[in-house]
Parts: sequence; C-alpha cells; structure tokens
Amino acid sequence: MNLFGIFSQIEKADPEAADKFAHSRRKMLKTTSAAAATTSLFFASVVNKAWAADSVGCAGDTVAILNYALTLEYLERDFYRAGQFKSGLIPPGARPYVVQIAKHEAQHVDLLEGFLGYKPNQMQPKYNMATLAAATADFPTFLTYAQALEDTGVRAYKGQAACLLEENSSLSKTALPVALRIHSVEARHAAAVRYMRGLRVWPSMGENGMEPDPKIYANEDMGSQGGADLVGYFNMDANKMKLYTPDKAARSVYEAFDEPLTKDQVLAIAGPFFAPSAPM
Repeated sequence: MNLFGIFSQIEKADPEAADKFAHSRRKMLKTTSAAAATTSLFFASVVNKAWAADSVGCAGDTVAILNYALTLEYLERDFYRAGQFKSGLIPPGARPYVVQIAKHEAQHVDLLEGFLGYKPNQMQPKYNMATLAAATADFPTFLTYAQALEDTGVRAYKGQAACLLEENSSLSKTALPVALRIHSVEARHAAAVRYMRGLRVWPSMGENGMEPDPKIYANEDMGSQGGADLVGYFNMDANKMKLYTPDKAARSVYEAFDEPLTKDQVLAIAGPFFAPSAPM
C-alpha cells in the first residue's frame, strides 16, 4: 500500500487534512514499526484518530464544552439531591451510595465553576419540575433515571474529549485532564447504580434494564474499534484460546468499549429535564 501517496491525495481533497493528520501521523510513526505502518489497519486507525472530533459533534470551543459539561453536572447534582431529600425514597441500604454520589456531583460542579471563574450556581439551569418529579416517583424509577444520567454523562464526556484534543489550545490542554478526571468518576457512579439495580456493572447487550430512552446506548453494538474487527478476531480459527463462542465474542467486545454521544444526542436524552429556556 502506498500509504503516503494516499495521505497526499486526501490532503489535496481536504485543505484541512494536513493539520488533521500532522499530529496523528508523526506520533504514530514514532511508536509504530515500519511494517505495521504500511498496513490497512494502521491507515484506518490514523484516519479515525484524525477525524475523531468531526465525527462526535463538538459543543463548541473549550469554554462552550465546559459550560455544556457544567449544565449536565448541575442536573446530576440536583437530581440526586432531589432523591436524597425526598422522604422515604431511598432505602437505608442504598442511602450511603446515593449520598456519596450526590457529594461527588456537587464537587464536579464546584470544580467546573472554579475552572471557568464562575460564582456558585452562576449558570444554574431551570428544570422541568414535572419530569424531575416523575423521575423520583419511587426508588426503582429513581435508579432507572440515575443510570440513564450516569451512562449519558460518561458518553457525553467521551464525545467532547476528542474536541478538546482537536482544539489543541493552551486552555483545552488544561481543560482535558479536568474533564477526564470527572469522566472516570461518572463511570464509577454508573457501575454503582447498576449494582444497586442488580445488573452487570457495565453496559451489557440486552441487560441494561428498563430505560427511559434507548438512545443512551446508541452504537453500543460496535464490533470494530480503530479499524480492527475484534469480533472477527475472537471468532478466528487461528485464535487458539477458544475462550469464546460467537455470541460471547460479540458480547465481550461490545462490553469492552463505550461509544461517544454528540451534543445533539445528549440533548435529546437529557432535554426533557430542562425548562425550555434553559441554556445547553
């Protein structure tokens, strides 16, 4: 494969391609063998990385992305507070989990407000109180919506991480570690909520329980990552481990990766919680 000839052709067709490829190509060539750099898989991986931010739907520049994240953190914080302080909603055995998650969400709000230079609750959105009341009607419903918000948050942060990388400014470079620290904790919250619901602690094909919106798990059945057919690999005769049946191979791959959500996808899921005038 004439890899660099293909790069040149793409760069001629897309004036921005040179900038998109520059970082990915230099970095990956430094860390990849010459033989691997001539393979179709390597090429697909570079292209995927170069266009990652275009494919996830950026919320804007770094400040816009963090404002978007802050709005979601306000919602999570206030959702857990509503449940925490509703008399009789949280059973004693689950209360320590809910109280701790609520504290984390409040700390996420504080961190983002501080990073952006805001006063406490300066950007507090208005909610659709009917939706909030319905989501905290009883404990099973509360957990269902908690899982929905946490899994949405995990994938929303993942969707915008590529955008911060793409911007490549001093502010975005500072913001990215902040966002990733929150992202990992949101994943722990999702696992804790799933545990309380008696489910696997990661999204699993057909085991997400009753969900308010199936769009949360869009594209979770991806069998390929970075151009590599992982399901196919585990099903190959050459794979001597023989640890997987075809169904288990697919399920294992699906469970091993989260897919990003765009801002529009997130708004379609979380939007009903907000009053029509709320900024997002």
